[in-house]
This record gives sequence, structure tokens and C-alpha cells, in this order.
Amino acid sequence: MAILSSRRGSAAISVAAVAGLAAAGVGLAVDGASAGTVSGSLYRDPSSAVVRWVAANPGDSRAAVIRDKIASQPQARWYANFNPSTIQSEVSGFVGAANAAQQIPVLSVYEITNRDCGGASAGGAPDLNQYQTWVSNFARGLGNQTVLIILETDSLALQTCLSTGELNARNQALTTATQTIKSANPNAKVYLDGGHSTWNSANDTANRLRAAGVQYADGFFTNVSNFNPTSSEANFGRAVISALNGMGISGKRQVIDTSRNGGAAGDWCADDNTDRRIGQYPTTNTGDANIDAYLWVKPPGEADGCRYTAGSFQPDLAFSLANGAPNPPTTAPPTTNPPTTAPPTTAPPTTAPPTTAPPTTPPPTGNGCSASVAINQWNGGFTASVNVTAGSAAINGWTVTVALPGGAAITGTWNAQASGTSGTVRFTNVGYNGQVGAGQTTNFGFQGTGTGQGATATCAA
Repeated sequence: MAILSSRRGSAAISVAAVAGLAAAGVGLAVDGASAGTVSGSLYRDPSSAVVRWVAANPGDSRAAVIRDKIASQPQARWYANFNPSTIQSEVSGFVGAANAAQQIPVLSVYEITNRDCGGASAGGAPDLNQYQTWVSNFARGLGNQTVLIILETDSLALQTCLSTGELNARNQALTTATQTIKSANPNAKVYLDGGHSTWNSANDTANRLRAAGVQYADGFFTNVSNFNPTSSEANFGRAVISALNGMGISGKRQVIDTSRNGGAAGDWCADDNTDRRIGQYPTTNTGDANIDAYLWVKPPGEADGCRYTAGSFQPDLAFSLANGAPNPPTTAPPTTNPPTTAPPTTAPPTTAPPTTAPPTTPPPTGNGCSASVAINQWNGGFTASVNVTAGSAAINGWTVTVALPGGAAITGTWNAQASGTSGTVRFTNVGYNGQVGAGQTTNFGFQGTGTGQGATATCAA
């Protein structure tokens, strides 16, 4: 599926410099900080375009930077093809994998009729009746756990191509879509299009949101595919929320796309600008009661339709966004200075278990970590997302052993080092994800051929 990008406002945008971002530590939320109405870790799509590119290009000089700073992060999966007969199963598979990982998926719905006003990302459902059929099928795949829905980027901020009748019909369609999704999954969080801070005014945005049924949604999203600083978007969001409160619509929250707002300035569509940087890493721990999440809705490295086809993954764009940007946050901040080379010499020998320990077939429960694997299977191949969770104490380094089904072979790995390609394969942490706080989780993944269903994972720290 091609993930499409949408048109933004054409005004030039000034964004904070990269040096300011680094000095601010990327503005990462601190554990325990207050946040909006969402909590929990976000789901990393194991078959996104960037993950597939990294797996297919391990020798590329840009691969390590792209892998560590972009492919390692949770991003939205876009649903932009008009496929009413298959959309339910597609959504169910993605959401089911996230549920199995006990994480929150982000789904970007981009199917409204006459989307992007016929611009670089033109398309969508043929008419609004067929749109509602597609949305109903989409909603049936959402399950009953928390999901975040980014509903129709640009549908409210960009309306210049619509007549009054068409605008009224779109507003009704968005209201019905919101109610359909919330009815199918009451735990779904639905956010409507709020444009961004340098497009429409806060009052105008609030009026558009009200007309489109934001009273039935959880709030609104801003900055998708744009570069405005997070602080500017947060100030804009507070003004929109205040305007909504003045209309008698309370309790709404904002989510902000931070995928490309980490630095540089210039026109939005200047040949798919390569002077940008990734912004704050995705999290639900925002430290702001008005903001439910900082998300990477627009996948970094996917083009806007200026120099390259909208939605196509371009490694030079991804590398320019990631190169020089701060490293992702670790699952937990390091404590003291743990050994980084080898276990202490007082550790028991590794050739056999110590004679004083009772013999057990599986790793003992006190070994410090556990692992779970979720498989995304397609015809002839699969990707696997593996969660590594520390036990009651923090761990420094981990090894996960994965037993693959017969005939399966690994072709690429990210966020870990693999020993072997088939049968029983051992994965060890890389430098930035070996330290895992007590009860916390980190993630790695791999891609392979054959059937991955039935793979099992065990962990030792």
C-alpha cells in the first residue's frame, strides 16, 4: 500500500534550529510527567516502508542512521486505498498485532472524497456514500482496545475546492465516520483535522471542528506533514481548545505530529526539503494535560509529492531527517555506570548452569527478562516484532532466543544483532537498547522468508 502525503499550506514556515533542539534534549517527556487522556507505549509498525528498506539495504552507508533513529520508532500506518472488500481484514491484522504486543496502534484514515482538493495526493472514495461503506468496514476491524485514529488529514483545513453543499456533506460525513468508529470500538480515540499553527486561525479552526462533529470525537490533530515547532503547535492547540470551550464543547485534547519539526526553515514543498530534522520522538507521555500524544503521523522519509511521488519512501530524505538528530530515548534512563564490555568475572560460568541452582528446562523466572514475538505474515514472507521486558530489576544487556518454524529464514534485523538465520536464532541488544528499566519494555524486529507463524521467544539478561 502506498502511504500518501497531503498538501499543506503554502506559506513559508520558520522552525527552531537543530542546535536549539539538541540543547533542549529534544524535549523528551520525563517519566511520571502529567499527560492527556492516553497512556501506554505506542506500536511500531514492523512492515512500514522504512523498516522494509532497512532490511533490504543492510550495506547502505545510510542504513544504520535510518534504522536507529527512524525505523526504530512507532509511526502511523496510513489507510489511503479505496478497498472496501479488504479493509476490515487489513485493519484487524494490524490492530491485532498491536494488541498482542500490548501497545497502542496509530491509524491514519485518508480516504475522504476529493481529498487534497485534487493536489499531489488526490484520490479517496468515489463518493461519500461509498466512503461511509468503507469507514464501516474499517471500523469493524478495530477490536475493542485503545487505538488512535487520525481522521482525514486536510479535510477541514483545506476546503477551497468545495462548494457550500459539498462542505456541508463533508462535515456530515466526518461526523458520521467519527460516530461509526466510536460505536464499533468505544476505546478508539478519534482526532479530527486541526491544520497547523500557521494556517487557519484558532477560532476558524474551532468553528470547522464543531461543524464536523468534534463533540463526538476525542479532539484534533495538528502539524501533520508540516514543520512548525512543537511549542507553537501546543500554543495553537490551547487557543483552539479555549475557543471550543467557549462554544460549550469541552474535554477535547490535541495530538501533534513531530515527525519533521526538529529544525530548519523554508517553504513546505521546496523539492521535498532536505534541511529538516526529526522532532520529538513519539510518546503518549507529553507532560501536558491538553496533549494526548506526540506522534509521527507523516512517516519520516516519505515524500510530499514535490520532487518525488507523494508517499514514496526516499532514503536520502530519511537520512537528512535523521542525520545529526539526537538518539532515541532509552526505555529508562541509565542508573550508574554499568559494565559495557563483558559480564563481571564473578558471574557463573556460561558453559553449564551453576551446580547450586536447581535444574530447569526453560530459563529460570529470575533471569531478569521475558520476550514475546508478534508475526505479521504475508504470502512468502513475514516481519516479526519482539518485545523484551525487564523483570523486577533493571537489566544491562539481553539475549533473546527465537525458535523459527521449519523453512523460515531471516533476511534482515533491526535494533538487535542476530546470530544465525534459521532454526534457533540468538539476538543480542545493540548499544542504545541494552539498558531496560524494571518492568519496562524495549523492542527489536526482523524480516524473513517462509512462514513465521509459530515462532517462540525466550529472554536472558
